[in-house]
Amino acid sequence: MIVSISARLQRVIKKLDKSEKKALDASLHLIIAQPKIGFLKTGDLAGTRVYKYNFNRQSMLLAYVLSLDEKHLVLIGYGSHENFYRDLKR
Repeated sequence: MIVSISARLQRVIKKLDKSEKKALDASLHLIIAQPKIGFLKTGDLAGTRVYKYNFNRQSMLLAYVLSLDEKHLVLIGYGSHENFYRDLKR
């Protein structure tokens, strides 16, 4: 599976500390193993999947788009629930 990261997400990941990067990496491995593990969104975010996990007692969300043949995965967003979906629409 080919995994791509959006430019906006690369800037966010660059600022994370080691423990948060480790948790993000672990969740990414889960997504690669089971691409349909995230919840499929509708409406403005149709086609986007969001995987939710806990880090330091805070709910973190990782948004991604999966190609139709399930061979290409594009990570497009990461963050806590606060303003996550508003920022994702941009």
